[in-house]
Amino acid sequence: MAEEKKEAWLNYLALTTVILAVCATLSTFKGGGYSTRSVLSQSHAANQWAYYQAKSIKGYLYELQREELELELKMSGSKVPKSLVEEYGKKIDYYSKNIKRYDEEKTQIQKEARKYEALHDDAQKHSQIFGIAVIFLQIAILLSSIAALMKKKPLWVLGLIMGVLGVIYFINGFSLFLPISYLLF
Repeated sequence: MAEEKKEAWLNYLALTTVILAVCATLSTFKGGGYSTRSVLSQSHAANQWAYYQAKSIKGYLYELQREELELELKMSGSKVPKSLVEEYGKKIDYYSKNIKRYDEEKTQIQKEARKYEALHDDAQKHSQIFGIAVIFLQIAILLSSIAALMKKKPLWVLGLIMGVLGVIYFINGFSLFLPISYLLF
């Protein structure tokens, strides 16, 4: 039985298929990592907003107490002994300080929540780009595999074109040098 002569381009096809498979694997890995980071950041942001809400409720309760005391003091007028007026004043000051403290804490919590939201948005962009890279790379691997089975060079060339697009998305997934709007169809 005579051995069939192997065409030289098939060696390049095998090499490029392996390279595309490695890029697809890495892209899947990195996309998954960014996806996890996105979910965790979203969870942290939600926790911060819940904490913010709790501080808002506590601050509101102090506001109600302060307003109630101020109203009682005004309604009593000059009938209230001076020592009681001082006690009312101390309580009103105490509530005012706590209201101010809660407002300051809410500002910090809000900054933290927004930071986590920004991390979520950034991670989501990276994950999306890596996901698109995987799609192109898998199509390229599929076309290369079919080209190898059928020994059709034009299919391999089409696979290479898809692979180049996939590699561009893969590289862009790290640094986002191309805005997403330019890359989406």
